[in-house]
Formats: sequence, structure tokens, C-alpha cells
Amino acid sequence: MVYTIENSNLSVSVETKGAQLKSVFSKHTGVEYLWQGDARYWTGRAYNLFPFVGRFAEGKYVVEGKEYAMDRHGFARGSEFALTEQTDNSLTFEIRETDQTLAIYPFRFIFTVKFKIEGKRLTVRYGVKNMGENTMYFGLGGHPGFNVPFDGGRFEDYFVEFEEVGSPTQVIANEKGLMTTERRAMELENGKIIRLEHGLFDNDAIIMQGACKTVYIKSDKTKRSIKVSYPNMDYLGLWHMPKTDAPYLCVEPWMTLPSPDGKPEVLETKENIGVLEPNQDFSIDFDIEIIE
Repeated sequence: MVYTIENSNLSVSVETKGAQLKSVFSKHTGVEYLWQGDARYWTGRAYNLFPFVGRFAEGKYVVEGKEYAMDRHGFARGSEFALTEQTDNSLTFEIRETDQTLAIYPFRFIFTVKFKIEGKRLTVRYGVKNMGENTMYFGLGGHPGFNVPFDGGRFEDYFVEFEEVGSPTQVIANEKGLMTTERRAMELENGKIIRLEHGLFDNDAIIMQGACKTVYIKSDKTKRSIKVSYPNMDYLGLWHMPKTDAPYLCVEPWMTLPSPDGKPEVLETKENIGVLEPNQDFSIDFDIEIIE
């Protein structure tokens, strides 16, 4: 089922499967900014990544001394969410553990995704609550895809620009999409810009640590842009389907990284893993703002 909220600037639609954005539409210009899931490239649009981001080595992980198997990016993206609250400018969706999730993720939880619009800004807020009796471990991330181009021209006419000059570190993945120990300094034009070329993604996502927490998708040929802010996320991924001419770009704020290659990772020792004691809760958010 699809639900919609709107104001004088934006119309935003979300479907209950995966609590996934379906549309981010500007009423002023009639432009659809969200990627619409063309099966030639990628059928997704804006996955919510929970309880993990990316892949596990051998598709497995270990927690409390027991091994479990889980698919890439966790199970939330394929789950049917319930709408728990709707206001004039917000939608809140929720899933809880099931027998199926407990078989692959041994924690009782509430996971919520709230969408709220104010002006031309959409805030996506994730909430996690530990409903069990043991310490809970989890990862989170966003995966929104945006149409590029969104105001004419070619993909190559657009660029990613960080709000401030910086020197992020690129985290290098191997051919399996798993983390290596290699790190390299990102070479940014004027310390801020990555010019878009399809070939940038031939080896999968560009993953960065230490980047400025506000980034834009821009073109010199339009005044329109998309702004993504992720103040409390440590990592940023940029991606489109490798080795294609896909006309979109995913800007992905992540709390955690995929696993390193080798043996199954132990969650208790994973870097930046979320940790919740019984009855504790946690929230984190990112913003998408349309600038016209």
C-alpha cells in the first residue's frame, strides 16, 4: 500500500513494503527527483538498511557465540511495514520481530521509519528499540536513489559537492563488496567536488569516511540541486549499478560498514555497531532537501 503526504512544495509517497520512498515530487517545477526503479538498472528506489549494512563474509555473522546467515543489507527492505501514525506532514512505519526474523537475527525489537516534510525538506528518521532481555547489536543506513539528470543534460554534466572543503578517506572494498584494510585519500576537485562519470562505479560503491556531513548533487547547467545531510552518520556511499550507464545516483548515509572479508564477523567487536540494552532505544536521521 502507498501513503502520501504533501505541502505546498512537495508531494512525498511511501510504500509499506520496506517503508520505501516511492516519490519525491516538486509541485513547483513538476520534477520527480526520486529514482523510479527501472528494472534495466536497479528495481529499488530508497532501501532502508536494517539490521545491517552491506554484505557479510560468507553471508554469515556471529553473535553471542552462535552463527547466523543474513542477506545483504538486512531484512527490513523486504519486510511489510505497518503504518502506525499519520499526520498532515508525517508518516511513521514499523516492523517488529517475527519467527522468521528471530531465525536469522536473534533479537526482539521495534524498528520505525518516520518521514516528515517541512518546506522543501524531507527528514527520514530511524528508530530502534530493544524489546528483549539481552544486549542488542545492529547497523543502520539509508539508500535513496535520485534521478540524474533531474533537469536536462547528461549524467556527466552533474557533480557531487560537499558543503565544506575536506579530505575524506575512501574505504576500499574488494570484488565481493567486502571491506579490505586499504584506505586512500579521496582526491576532490577544489577539495569539495566529485565529477560524475559512469565509470566511477565500475567497482561498485564509493565508500567514504570523514567526509563533510552535507552533500549536494548539482550541475553547472541548472540552479536546481538535491541536498543530503546526515549529521550523525559516520560513512557515506555513492553508487549506481556497476558497469552501466544508469541515470541515477544513490547517496547513502551509513552508521556502519559492511563486513571485512574472511571468516564471519563477530557483532560484539564490530566497529561502530549500534548497541542497545534491554528497553533502551535509539534514533538517527538524515535530510533530503530540494533546492530550486
